[in-house]
Parts: sequence; structure tokens; C-alpha cells
Amino acid sequence: MVEPDMVQNLIENNRNWAREKTRVDPDFFSRLVRQQNPEYLWIGCSDSRVPANEIVNLDPGELFVHRNVANLAPPQDANYLSVLQYAVHVLKIKHVLVVGHYGCGGVRASIESTDHGLIDHWLSPIRDVAHEHRHELNECPTQDARVDRLCELNVISQVRNVATNPIILNAWREGQPLAIHGWVYSIANGLVTDMNISVRNLAERERLFGI
Repeated sequence: MVEPDMVQNLIENNRNWAREKTRVDPDFFSRLVRQQNPEYLWIGCSDSRVPANEIVNLDPGELFVHRNVANLAPPQDANYLSVLQYAVHVLKIKHVLVVGHYGCGGVRASIESTDHGLIDHWLSPIRDVAHEHRHELNECPTQDARVDRLCELNVISQVRNVATNPIILNAWREGQPLAIHGWVYSIANGLVTDMNISVRNLAERERLFGI
């Protein structure tokens, strides 16, 4: 049986949160309602343990967020493309953060032999990454280590997807300041690891990815 009190607790939590925000900063909501002006787009995983704003300690209005299973940036996905276009063209964000996390269930599922249903189609790009790097992954001492390395490789692949998207290319050609970064978050300690694959212009894209 679904307990109605569970949802009521969320409403009470909301009231307490709004009350505390107003106590600390009386003008917080009046400022927020006027506009959002984020400088960052976060492309992350749907995992409930990876809350974007909290991880980087940003308030509402400071981070534009797109989340899906395994933090993918598929060039054919209308949802992702709509978010990217709005973030770049309308909000004029300055940084795109592609953020994976170690132990990602989606990444793990992509290399399991189990049939997961519809999600298997969604995860097919990660299987392609795993196949491309199969020799390196086979050298990993454990399955957990293999999954964690694939989490990193997936982030690198998604940074490449973002960096080769026409929305990004047009922004760079028009002189819009825009950088793409790849991070991996550790649920175990709360820290992000920079994969050192930041792309800020067409020249850096060519140097990193040869395209």
C-alpha cells in the first residue's frame, strides 16, 4: 500500500525549506522569479544520489540541468537537443558540464548480458564505447573497476558528442564564449574528478578529438 503521509512529508519539507530560505535571504524568491541567469549547463545522470546543485553548492537559478540515465548526449535525442539549444542560444551559458559518476547503474547494465528491456536501446552508445576500448577494459582487475573506467570513457565520449554538435559549432563560429568539460563524481566521497578534456574552441576540439 502507498502511504499518503510520504507525499505529505514532502510538502511539509517544501514549506520548511522555503521558510528557511526566506529567513536567511528575504529577497531570495523575489530575485529568482524575475529571471534565471545560469552560466552552467549540467548534463548528468538521473541517479537520485547525484543532485546537481548540491554537488557544486549552487542555488536555484544558477545551474541549468539536463539529466538522463548514464548522462548521455545523443545527437538524435530531441529532449537533449532542445535543452542544449535553449541553454546556448537563449540563456547564453558559458560552460557545459558533462558529469558521470562512478558505479553508474546504467553503465553497468550496458555491459551485462541480462536483458533490461527498453533501456538496452538507450544504452547502446555505451556498449559501442566499451567495444572500442575492450582491450583496456579487459585489463581491469575487477568488474567494478571495469565499470568505473567505462564511466570515465563514457564521459569522454559524451564530451565529444557535445563538442561536435552543430549548436556548439555555430556558437563558437559566432565568437560566443563556451567551454565543455568532463567530470566524474564519486558517491563514496562526494568529490568530482576533472577528466582534463575541456574544449573551448574549434582548435581544441581538433587537438583532442582529431575532428
